[in-house]
Amino acid sequence: MITRPFVSPFTIVSAKALENGKQIHLIKSRGTIKTDLAAHAQAQNFTGKAAQLLIAPEGVLLGIGAGDDPLVLGAAAAHLPAGEYRLESRLKGKKLELALLGWAMGAYRFDLYKSQPKPPTLLVEKSDELSRALKIAEAVHLTRDLINMPANEMGPDALEKAARGLAKNFKATVKLIMGEALLKENFSMIHAVGRAADQAPRLIDLQWGAKSHPKITLVGKGVCFDSGGLDIKSAAGMGLMKKDMGGAANALGLAQMIMAAKLKIRLRVLIPAVENAIGAGAFRPGDVLRSRKGLSVEIGNTDAEGRLVLADALALAAEEAPDHIISLATLTGAARVALGPVVMPFYTTEEKIAADLTKAAKTSADPLWRMPFWDGYEQDLNSPIADINNITQNGFAGSVTAALFLRRFVTENVPYTHFDIFGWNPKPRPAHPKGGEAMAVRALFEYFSKLYG
Repeated sequence: MITRPFVSPFTIVSAKALENGKQIHLIKSRGTIKTDLAAHAQAQNFTGKAAQLLIAPEGVLLGIGAGDDPLVLGAAAAHLPAGEYRLESRLKGKKLELALLGWAMGAYRFDLYKSQPKPPTLLVEKSDELSRALKIAEAVHLTRDLINMPANEMGPDALEKAARGLAKNFKATVKLIMGEALLKENFSMIHAVGRAADQAPRLIDLQWGAKSHPKITLVGKGVCFDSGGLDIKSAAGMGLMKKDMGGAANALGLAQMIMAAKLKIRLRVLIPAVENAIGAGAFRPGDVLRSRKGLSVEIGNTDAEGRLVLADALALAAEEAPDHIISLATLTGAARVALGPVVMPFYTTEEKIAADLTKAAKTSADPLWRMPFWDGYEQDLNSPIADINNITQNGFAGSVTAALFLRRFVTENVPYTHFDIFGWNPKPRPAHPKGGEAMAVRALFEYFSKLYG
């Protein structure tokens, strides 16, 4: 993979030089248009609905609807022609930060394989809000790039390379356990899932920060392609499986935000990087695997492989009892059935973490919804021949039971939060182009910034 440098969609200028840009006016739905574009707007039936865009020689009108989407400026960045623009509306503080972030997220183009129009440039004055928006946007772009890359160029080798590149930029360290060494180090489930692929399975271990700071461990699912294994997916089911490493991509994106902001955190990122392939060495339905934690796992379905590799990594994370373990994974279709492609479910063992994350999600415009670790469903994971099965037989509450499976591998006294993310936008929205996406991590960064900023 070629790591692309981040290109800022902003040009920093003086207050006077702002006048050189074409004005962008933010207009609420049915709001009064107090510019020389009023007659033009009426003629074009411009109503100010969210993301509605009207381009004229005198300036630009962008509809913001009721004004409840702080990232709506991304719609302008996605659709305006190349050129220099300035925001006429005077925003301050968090509103300004999110507007600038929306612009930067909307300006994203994945153009490694196909040329696309250059994004427009927004003229801005230097500010703390701009600095924060740029740091977050750069990490979002990294996350999207990693997910959007096709699997032939984003296998375990390339994912490791991306982690090493990030570590080099921020003077972090990376340790690697790969191939047969996984068996020697007691990571047999990571090995089993990835052993049939050409590129060896591995556990990537990135660490950064002062040892005296609170320890936060991120665990990201790095299944670089998921065929389903011997329980093979349909062609339609395999179509988007390059994104099955979206948890790892989001973990690396969040790590970049944390390190760039120099938060007072002792950060650890664990990524089990594998390809769930079909071959002579593929693990089978009915196999029983020994996990790092010591629990035996019966394989009810080889297409529920993400929770297996996460389980070994979570067991390692829990061994040093960090202050908080967080897993990020494109884990279940059940999560999408429950909450759709935009709202991300999360599970946590701590009430205060749940409340703070819910608040951070709203502040950062990164929607989350708490789901329950419902203990009554845990018995559905019982196996007659092993300690636990990797699936249930009834098919109910798939996201909940997957989260319960993962919780079994974390020590009870360690705070644990799990995100069942999608990592993909099936259709474009303001600031969210179709394709790979950073999900839940902006809310997590907001949460960590309040605690450790």
